[in-house]
Amino acid sequence: MNAQQQNQSESLEKVQTFQKNLISAPKDVKNTLGITKGGAEFNFYGNVRLDGTYQIEGGSLARMYNQISTVPLSRESSASDVLKSTLAATRLGLDFKTPTSTGSVGGKLEVDFLGANDSLRIRHAYLTYNNWLIGQTWSNFAIPDYMPESIDALGYVGGSVKRDPQVRYTKKINSQSSVVVALEDPKDTSSKMRLPALTMRLNQQFTSDFSISLRGMVDEKRTNNDHETAWGIGLGAKYDLLENTVLKADYYHVKGDSSFVSWTNAGFLVNTDQDIVATNQFNSITVGITQQFNSKIRSTVGYGYMKAEKNNRYIDYSKNLTQVNKDLWQAWANVFYTPVKPISFGLEYVYGKREAYGADAQGSHTGIDNRFNVIAIYNF
Repeated sequence: MNAQQQNQSESLEKVQTFQKNLISAPKDVKNTLGITKGGAEFNFYGNVRLDGTYQIEGGSLARMYNQISTVPLSRESSASDVLKSTLAATRLGLDFKTPTSTGSVGGKLEVDFLGANDSLRIRHAYLTYNNWLIGQTWSNFAIPDYMPESIDALGYVGGSVKRDPQVRYTKKINSQSSVVVALEDPKDTSSKMRLPALTMRLNQQFTSDFSISLRGMVDEKRTNNDHETAWGIGLGAKYDLLENTVLKADYYHVKGDSSFVSWTNAGFLVNTDQDIVATNQFNSITVGITQQFNSKIRSTVGYGYMKAEKNNRYIDYSKNLTQVNKDLWQAWANVFYTPVKPISFGLEYVYGKREAYGADAQGSHTGIDNRFNVIAIYNF
């Protein structure tokens, strides 16, 4: 037997041995892709996702997802009756785990293509060790857990989708309670950050059907000449009304910050000397109910509302009152259909309004968000 034949024989034997081990492996063995050079077990996952929107009336053509806070105050023909689509929300992810003598070290790396010009963007990138997490993931303050389900990748007003670099510590009090404390970089471009934001969260499971999350945030807003303390509280709740019916609600009250909760007015305003002269304060809430009709069909109806507390000083120092909102609201209804488990299709209708403090050239104070969203997604 020559060298080439011997190598082919050895390769075939390895393949047969590998296939035999797969067949004889217990069914409860975790499905893993392999082992990295550093000895970490890893799993690969993701989805292929197509989003489409028929925009009857709404925001900029350059953006695909929710932009309720900036929709034009008068109907613009260029942004009306148009079809938009993207595959940029397609997602790829890796989960890692390395056993050590003092406990397992875990990690996650997840990306999508929602960066500039559909470029690759980091969603999650972090490591975990015992009770610690270091890296980028969901904010400890603005969490998506209590937002009603939507097709729009950003969700709707009243909720928030926020990922921050952070150092987080989780302490489990008992089987139903835990406390989470984090130092976060909120990436607020309007503020010259000196200290990270401090966020705190209490998770409480009262019964198998009812749980809440109470959250707090404190952050310093700073310019070259001034600084101000921003703060906020949040409260989320989830309640299983019936076996297949789930109610979710989330509430925020925030002063001086626009980096954690989406679609708000600027958190603070400055004068020509870079003194902070006014801050925005708002309340927001989102509530929705999801019904699982059977193994293939589910539907959600939701409503979200945000109202800025009137501040005459803030209004006086605002340069463009058409961009400063009194209030925002959106209502939506969707249905998801899963013919087989890896594949889902969805249809959603959303209608919303924003009311600004100033009127545009046509005398309108009100902007409209009116559109249909569709989705086709393959999870793997």
